[in-house]
Amino acid sequence: MGKPLTVAVVGATGAVGREMLATLHSRKFPATKVRALASSRSAGNGVPFGDGELTVEELKKDSFAGVDLAIFSAGGATSLEFAPHAVAAGCVVVDNSAAWRMDARCPLVVPEVNPGHLSWHQGIIANPNCSTIQMVVVLKPLHDVAKIQRVVVSTYQAVSGTGQKGIEELERQVRDLFHGRDTETRVYPHRIAFNLLPHIDVFLDNDYTKEEMKMVNETVKILDDPSVKVTATCVRVPVFYAHAESVNIRTARKLTAKEARAILVQAPGVQVYDNPQEKMYPMPKDAQGEDETFVGRIREDESEENCLNMWIVADNVRKGAALNAVQIAETLLEKDLLRVRDRNAFLS
Repeated sequence: MGKPLTVAVVGATGAVGREMLATLHSRKFPATKVRALASSRSAGNGVPFGDGELTVEELKKDSFAGVDLAIFSAGGATSLEFAPHAVAAGCVVVDNSAAWRMDARCPLVVPEVNPGHLSWHQGIIANPNCSTIQMVVVLKPLHDVAKIQRVVVSTYQAVSGTGQKGIEELERQVRDLFHGRDTETRVYPHRIAFNLLPHIDVFLDNDYTKEEMKMVNETVKILDDPSVKVTATCVRVPVFYAHAESVNIRTARKLTAKEARAILVQAPGVQVYDNPQEKMYPMPKDAQGEDETFVGRIREDESEENCLNMWIVADNVRKGAALNAVQIAETLLEKDLLRVRDRNAFLS
């Protein structure tokens, strides 16, 4: 029996926070105690955990005394403010926001891809962007064999990527349209119901969105290979759960579609679902509620040498967020890395 282990989920009342709690329970994470932290507005409310519920505590700077592991799912500003205090209290943080992903002190980890990066953490480990996670799970085994040189990806991202408010906006707009009412846009810049928005997060000076540049920069950091070139177009679609991606890769040596399938069949966390003659290819409805990342439509690009096309689908709330964070926590335990070396590493 190991020492007692206390885990806190920060942002426990949100859609991803609730999924974090559900994942900790379903995977039997060996926590002696689990605490739910959120803003003062939610303090005192209950959130489901297993067959019961946890009482939500207000998140404060001193909330982490006695906590061994904190999983943050509360937005970048909250992570920037409170994660350093968690580390100062001796608590290891797995953060689901974008706040720490490109910080050189923080490994950006997908356990099937780069678990070795956990060895140099200083107290905060970043959970990558949901669309990046599912892509690199599929690309890393191919990169190891044939060296990926370039990636062109177009995403089809579900509204749950925006949280509960995105889900509610799509539900509300669909109802309004079916009843002949005008729709109201509160969350997205344009109507999302029966529409596509090539606009996720804010536009940057280079006319890419922040979401697109996350995929570019995070992929390079996770693969630890600056020679890999990535370009992305990210699109919000009227689907509730599970992101899909059309991915084209160029490799240094030729990979046939058959070779790629054989590699991916053996890859951890990947489910090959690819038989177009039988209308077998992954769709969001197949991935919803599943832990695996699904890949299909694997085919050679007939317009360019050494290029493959593929279609990747995963549940953005599970593998794209909650599951990956809990897998990071499990790997920290397995490797005996659940400790903070320098409690002042993130305090200014």
